[in-house]
Amino acid sequence: MSTMKINIVTPDGPVVESEADMIIAVTETGEMGILPGHIATVAPLQIGALRINKGDSTEVVAVHGGFIEVRPDVVTVLAQSAETASTIDIARAKLAASRAEEDLKVKKDDADFRLIELDLKRALNRISVFEGK
Repeated sequence: MSTMKINIVTPDGPVVESEADMIIAVTETGEMGILPGHIATVAPLQIGALRINKGDSTEVVAVHGGFIEVRPDVVTVLAQSAETASTIDIARAKLAASRAEEDLKVKKDDADFRLIELDLKRALNRISVFEGK
């Protein structure tokens, strides 16, 4: 079975450099499944889990926005931030989720509400990836 390269890069440097049989990403228009030989495309990413399948194993990466560039043999993710399950500080993520939930209860102006909502989504994404969901 053919594979493709996957590179996930953030402003802090590379997060993943690997091979994959299939990649599943959460884009602005929904989930996108990518196989080797996929048509070239670029899409904005949502906060979500990016799944990298190779053989019988799946690596999950918490991606927090950015873009995915797909070429037939290489997929590049340029993310604002990204974390593998093994690098996530689960206690910090749960604390951030709890704080954001409390802040949402005390609704401020719309701009604050949107920022807090994004903080909550990022924290819940980290928790979900860490727990393997």
